[in-house]
Formats: sequence, C-alpha cells, structure tokens
Amino acid sequence: MKRIEVKLALPVVAPLLDVVRELADGLAHNLAAPLGLSDLEPEDRGAWADELLVAQREEVRVLLGLFDDEFFSEGVVAFDEDNAEIIVRACAAIRLRLREQFLKDLGDEVLESSEVALSVLPEPTRRAFMCYLFLATIQELIIEHLDSSILDA
Repeated sequence: MKRIEVKLALPVVAPLLDVVRELADGLAHNLAAPLGLSDLEPEDRGAWADELLVAQREEVRVLLGLFDDEFFSEGVVAFDEDNAEIIVRACAAIRLRLREQFLKDLGDEVLESSEVALSVLPEPTRRAFMCYLFLATIQELIIEHLDSSILDA
C-alpha cells in the first residue's frame, strides 16, 4: 500500500487547524456545495441531502483525525490509499466554505494563483487564505504521490 508521511511545522499548522475546526462545526449541519436537484421530488431531495451530509461529516472527521495527539507530539501526518479520497473531499468541502465565507472578495483567479499580498489582508482573511493554501497543498500531495486511480473509486 502506498503511503506518504508529511512533517509539518506545528507553530504554522496549529492556527490553521483552528480555522478548520471552526468550519467543521458548520459543515456538520450544512453541505459545502449547494445541491442542484430541483428535478427531484422534495422527499427524495431531502434524503439525498441527508446522505451527502452524513458523508461530508465523516470525511471532515477523518481529516481532523489526522491531527491527533500523535501529530502534536511528532508533527507528522500520513496519507494512504485508505484515506486519500476521503481527505481530498474533506479538504474540498472546507475550501469551498472558506471561499464562501472569507475569501469571496479575492476571486477564483487570485485564490488559485496564490498571488496575494498577505500583509494587506485583515487577520481573519489572512488566516482563511493560509488555511485555503494549506488544504490545497494536502490535496496536491495526495494526488501527486498516491496512485490517481484511488481518486476514481
């Protein structure tokens, strides 16, 4: 089984995890992306949304689980074929929420290019942007270093 371990700087990552935890609370009750299921009956739409919400909640739980006591003692997180797809989806959900709540004024092009003058951003926006980049980096590491077929499962 392929596995990658990443050593992270605790002083840098810890404040970003606070941002993730804050957003995780909201994601426990609301989907990160709106549903486009207007052609479904209301009861089917509700069942579908409930199922997606349960999955999203579990994905975010698994992501946060990477940052446990062992992480805070050693600074290492591990990604493998068992958690890769889940982690990529959890990162996507949180990044969508960051974009919606804190980063919408920056625009997609700026967000994806990472060309932002951090010093001019207000502190909450700066933390959100750094968290956005952190989660994007996790996604890129997984996609680059683990077999891409796991993401198609």
